[in-house]
Amino acid sequence: MEIIDKYISREYLALKINYCRRLLDQLPKVKIHERIVDGTLRKRLIVGKQRYSPDSQFGIDLYAKMELREDIERELAVYEAMWNLYFRESIPEIEPMKIVRTLYTGSNTPVIMNKDYFDSLKNDANKDYPKPTFYHFNGIYYRSEAERNIAVQYTEMEIPFKYEPEVMLSGLRKPVFPDFVPYFKEIDSCKFHEHFGIMGSSDYIRDSKIKFGNFTNAGLLQDLDFYFTYSAGDTMLDARFLRAKINAMIFGSMTCCTDKIPFIL
Repeated sequence: MEIIDKYISREYLALKINYCRRLLDQLPKVKIHERIVDGTLRKRLIVGKQRYSPDSQFGIDLYAKMELREDIERELAVYEAMWNLYFRESIPEIEPMKIVRTLYTGSNTPVIMNKDYFDSLKNDANKDYPKPTFYHFNGIYYRSEAERNIAVQYTEMEIPFKYEPEVMLSGLRKPVFPDFVPYFKEIDSCKFHEHFGIMGSSDYIRDSKIKFGNFTNAGLLQDLDFYFTYSAGDTMLDARFLRAKINAMIFGSMTCCTDKIPFIL
């Protein structure tokens, strides 16, 4: 991760920092002790006053947690540096929470929009319409420069996403392919993001109305479960617009949703 050219909205950055700190509080502090015994290098994993063999199942799990802790410590250092660079004030104690939001699928089955649901979605699944080959980023061809720009912004903010995954919604006979489905680990929830690049087109306006109806019929709420962005023609989407949308949507979820679970690793 690099700080240069990165920016995350104030409240979302504070949430990321508190999320990393919460995980570090829950992860054990593991040390590796090495010594030579009969000419052979022996390793032991140390947690407090306890020692464990790295070859045991418990030792393997501890080693994985040690590596995870190192990754989170590096991530936290970058976010704290960004905070000090942009804001230079005390970091608000915004607690990460698991937001339980439900989507109704084509069989009218309720599905929680968490990491399991996000992982079940196939990336780049829409093969109905050919895409141009000059809007390329990270192995995927996008339909416009604006969509490619959105993918870059999500990547810069360390937000995993699926592009045009196949999604079944209640009330529809065929699947839909939303432009983006980002996953926000700090609230363990994914959202639907549609981008409209021809604002003056009557077809696009009609399409936005249809998509709005499809989402709401499936039990979803605008700016809590799905959100729209717009740009004029094929111009670049202003990064501040998307990041402000994300910031408001996440904290709308945290303040308006009643189904919340404390974040435990």
